[in-house]
Amino acid sequence: MAFQLADLFELVADAAPDRVALVAGERRLTYAELDNRSTRFAHHLLKSGLPIGAWVGIYAYNRAEWMEAMIGCYKARMVPININYRYVAEELKYVFDNADLAAVVYEAEFGPLIESIRGELPKLTTFLRLEDGTAATDNLPAVDYETALAEASDDRTDFPQRCPEDLYVLYTGGTTGMPKGVMWRHDGIFFAAMGGGNYGGPGINEPEEIADKIAATQSCSMALAPLMHGNAQWTSWVTLLGGNKLVLWSSRKFDPELVWDLCDSEGINTISLVGDAMARPLVDQLAHREPPASLFALVSGGAILSPSIKAQINERMPNVMVLDSFGASETGSNGAVDITAKGPRFRMNEWTTVIDDAFEQCTPGVVGMLARRGHVPLGYWKDESKSAATFIEHNGVRWAIPGDKAVIEDDGTITVLGRGSQCINSGGEKIFPEEVEAALKSHPAVFDATVVGVSDPRWGEHVSAVVQFRVGAVASVEELAAHCREHIAGYKAPKTLTAVDLMVRSPSGKPDYRWAKELAASHHAQ
Repeated sequence: MAFQLADLFELVADAAPDRVALVAGERRLTYAELDNRSTRFAHHLLKSGLPIGAWVGIYAYNRAEWMEAMIGCYKARMVPININYRYVAEELKYVFDNADLAAVVYEAEFGPLIESIRGELPKLTTFLRLEDGTAATDNLPAVDYETALAEASDDRTDFPQRCPEDLYVLYTGGTTGMPKGVMWRHDGIFFAAMGGGNYGGPGINEPEEIADKIAATQSCSMALAPLMHGNAQWTSWVTLLGGNKLVLWSSRKFDPELVWDLCDSEGINTISLVGDAMARPLVDQLAHREPPASLFALVSGGAILSPSIKAQINERMPNVMVLDSFGASETGSNGAVDITAKGPRFRMNEWTTVIDDAFEQCTPGVVGMLARRGHVPLGYWKDESKSAATFIEHNGVRWAIPGDKAVIEDDGTITVLGRGSQCINSGGEKIFPEEVEAALKSHPAVFDATVVGVSDPRWGEHVSAVVQFRVGAVASVEELAAHCREHIAGYKAPKTLTAVDLMVRSPSGKPDYRWAKELAASHHAQ
């Protein structure tokens, strides 16, 4: 066995075959059943003629088949790729092409959109359709997912030998433009973000030890975020590799009352969510009901919880721990966070620190770059220049430096001061301003546009546009947002608008984001 995710999962499944592994809507699977179905999925991929190392898109809402397909890809030594179900055709085509997808598992609802771009994707040859109750149809040469599994072998003995160098890839909107595939070795992501076989404690030394770490009493965790994001993926793997029960939020609409009902019915102990956008409606719902007796931890990853929300949680659920997890696709999990007046702060560990331009650890009080060594990604897929700028080897030490400025405090904690780029974090979704600006500028009334994030009580930030209209032209924010949705996903469209007579730019012609942010924030406050 190796520190490869499929090998590790099989060790846990063999040690706890009758435990409930996964709950998603009406579907309930034991570890043995989840292992069997993912094995069948893997054999179908191999029988389809896909080579070892092929990249397979998973284009679906949260459902049991998402995890089956992900585990199955790893069993077959292939690479599952998360596809954002909010993408419009242009964005979808970019990711499918950039990832060189050879196969895709998709909800029937998305078939027509895939069909509309298929002619530009010659490498995409294999299709598995998930029935979803919709009336959507397509002419893709797809195999029904359940039929594929029913006709496939469940023999685990004839798979190619796996290795820890197999790839885990997470596509992220990140902070530098179009989505990027962050490439990790399996052993790297296992230790950096998936608990290392002993979540909260020292990692295991040999793969077989993971079975010994399964607790006698099974706990239950719920992933509220979509599996297309790292937050939910890492929560899922931490849960499953601990032999515990994973509950996926599988409804298409976020409903805080139903979330609490599910907590009561499943005995959920830990909820993983993304920032205020999820936490605020959950807390508001507790004004009308008692909190679930089983819950003991609420963990936010991908977006920091605001102090006001934490205070409300502590007031209404005083016995529940509230944790912010600071991390990134490029670094894994860096640890739990406390919010201070200066920004998010977490305890420095042996892998994470703040370094200067000479790659030396900064002294307390000196601003530098947040950096992680040890288990770090291999790089960005098909982007050597960005890989070289983010993943740097110096004196035999490889660092991941995603761009966060930070400072070491006198007590040894690290305060994160912010990203040097202008990435907008809205409800955990990373939004790149230039992408929205390009969509805005394609509107006939817009002469120039700068896009910034403005503080939002629910989403953390929302997209705000500062626009210089063409002479004699004007458009409402609703009209501009509708136009943007023709080019980019709806969550990236501007929510507020500030019109100016003349756009302020730097002498080099670059947008003055500081000016735009201050202007938009002031206008929004008024």
